[in-house]
Amino acid sequence: MLIAFFVNDMEREHENFTTTVLAYTAAQRGHRVCYVTPSDFVLHPDDRMAVHARFAPAKKYRSHSDFFAAMQTVGTQTETIDASDIDVLMLRSDPSLDAQSMPWAADIGILFGREAAKRGVLVVNDPDSLGRAVNKLYFQSFPEEVRAETLITKHANDIKEFAKAQGGNLILKPLQGSGGSGVFKVDGDGSSNMNQIIEAIDRDGYIIAQAYVPAASKGDIRLFMMNGWPLKIGTKYAAMRRVASKGDIRSNIHAGGKPAKVKIGATELRVAEVIRPKLIADGMFLVGIDIVGDKILEVNVFSPGNLKSIGDMNDADFTVPIIESLETKLKIAKDYKGAFDNCALATM
Repeated sequence: MLIAFFVNDMEREHENFTTTVLAYTAAQRGHRVCYVTPSDFVLHPDDRMAVHARFAPAKKYRSHSDFFAAMQTVGTQTETIDASDIDVLMLRSDPSLDAQSMPWAADIGILFGREAAKRGVLVVNDPDSLGRAVNKLYFQSFPEEVRAETLITKHANDIKEFAKAQGGNLILKPLQGSGGSGVFKVDGDGSSNMNQIIEAIDRDGYIIAQAYVPAASKGDIRLFMMNGWPLKIGTKYAAMRRVASKGDIRSNIHAGGKPAKVKIGATELRVAEVIRPKLIADGMFLVGIDIVGDKILEVNVFSPGNLKSIGDMNDADFTVPIIESLETKLKIAKDYKGAFDNCALATM
């Protein structure tokens, strides 16, 4: 099959990114692999859709690093293909990265992902559902029992009243954004800085005020979900604990957080079970959820990362069941010939 990976741009890709190791595994299993960026789609007057794709050189790779080096040699060389020739389009861009510098590009994957799905391409995660998840408001659609108490507003007084109800302890962050950008912790001692924090976040839109979960002091747990279920190989879960560096509340790895092995127990599995129905209904094939105690703090449906680090520390290659699942979906699509829409097929 031909798998196209949609990314923000080639310059910001990295050899240890989740996208890289997924593409590498697909290539090793004999599939054709290409990368697509926001400027690569074409819609012709006759309604034909084409893509300017960057193809991985056809060869056997010694490692994911070897694969990444080969992709770098491709540079700006593209091959124009008909979109219907693509079997799977995997949307792996982070819209928030383009929101400021290239606002036109932020939702291109969603828009052209919908067009690709109309032409018989399996698009994961489902683009219609991703369109409803472009900001953290999507998080509010999950059951209350697994969500930290949350207020979303642009009014400073609303936040101050909420802070009092929380004993002065809360997290403030922008409704838009990802990766720990613009996240602040406010406690009783830092209440005098609240006005400045609110003003800083308010410039970019709505503000999320979230009750501080004490268990967050030990870091959070990143758990991958596939087809609505915790991703696992045998008894090993695709999960890790992310511990914030000293003096920082953010546990995101690229923001200085440290990865550590973690044991997934009944509490984490209960959280996963509560959110499972919605992930399946929304066609969210591959998702990263961030758990603190018995609550989810984030649901990353666009470009969940750290899969390679998780695999390394667990001595397991979690990319294999992911690519195997895509292979299975295509067989189902062939056997049932259009009986299932993209959203349903995405989590089968």
